[in-house]
Amino acid sequence: MNFVKKNIFYLIATAMLIILFAFPEVKLKIKDLFFPVAAIENAVTLNDADYDIQLKGINTTSTNLKNLKGNKLVLLNFWGTWCPPCREEWPTIQKLYDSKKDKVDFVLIAMQDQEEDVVKFLKDNNYTAPVYIAQSPVTANVLPKVFPTTFLLDKNGRILLKEDASKDWNSKSVHEFIDNIVK
Repeated sequence: MNFVKKNIFYLIATAMLIILFAFPEVKLKIKDLFFPVAAIENAVTLNDADYDIQLKGINTTSTNLKNLKGNKLVLLNFWGTWCPPCREEWPTIQKLYDSKKDKVDFVLIAMQDQEEDVVKFLKDNNYTAPVYIAQSPVTANVLPKVFPTTFLLDKNGRILLKEDASKDWNSKSVHEFIDNIVK
């Protein structure tokens, strides 16, 4: 018993490390709790050429991404109906859209997809977040290397957050992050 009292800190720390390695989902929850932003891109700001993407609206009006610069935060998401992680995060994006559409412009760009597949996916799942298909080239600064890729941009085009993986976009930490920016 004396050994346990003297080494309680080390025993607890060891147990926590074993849990983190044995259960990766615990690690992800802890990461999201303490580090809600996957990657803060402090000095990266998209330029006007990066914003010049002609967008064909699938369930919304067609526009150019540059028309949204300067208004609100922009959640720019590149996804595809063919992408399992993209499909996995969609319910959380829809919930975030439902609660934050007054503070954030949502631009979900379906990539490497047929319009009819996108329409069917949205209809089958009752999704209403604005979805587009790019009608002009996307610059290398924005073009994703993996799917899904999501950017949260401020009014000036500065990248506040970049996530190159599926994420729970309806988490408390994401809501607090947006609310702290929009104040």
